[in-house]
Amino acid sequence: MKCPSCGCENRDDAKFCTKCGKSLVQKAASNPVEEKSNTSKYIIVALVIVIALLVATIGYFALNMHSTSGNSANVENASSSQSQEVSSSQSSSATTQETSSKSWQVIGSYSGSGSGSKTINVPPGQIRVELSAYPIKNHATNHLYVTGSSASGGVDWGSHSDVETRSDSFEYTSSSSQTFTIDYYETVSWEVTFYKYQ
Repeated sequence: MKCPSCGCENRDDAKFCTKCGKSLVQKAASNPVEEKSNTSKYIIVALVIVIALLVATIGYFALNMHSTSGNSANVENASSSQSQEVSSSQSSSATTQETSSKSWQVIGSYSGSGSGSKTINVPPGQIRVELSAYPIKNHATNHLYVTGSSASGGVDWGSHSDVETRSDSFEYTSSSSQTFTIDYYETVSWEVTFYKYQ
């Protein structure tokens, strides 16, 4: 073993230098520390490489997902233009399907109690009106009427009628807006709902 201070050659198991007397044990003890610090450096470098690989992998998949969604949009646009061509060449079947998907949609609902009247504007189209009312008590004039220029309906109770809810409905078709009057007298509650077929 060579002395680190004077360079004198000593036996391998010597604890002190035979020339200068310096301790030879200190150098042997410092070697494991150096090895540990080198090992720590290797671990840190390995972790940095693993993290870099993870970031690169996530970025790669994110870019692929983005380009895939872009391709999906292109496919959707292409299929949309194809469906437009098909629908224009088969306009009669498209009209039939459109008609079959129509239903009665509520366009206005009104309710109240007591006595009074309301004026309602109804848009053009195929219209259905449903109404019901419950009277305060039997009078010859208890009623709920819905009256317009195209159609009308209503319920009333006579002096000998049962105190019960009564209902009515009617339909009409008009190419222009219509004005209806809801007239109600001596009611506990009433309700009128307008539907349009669309």
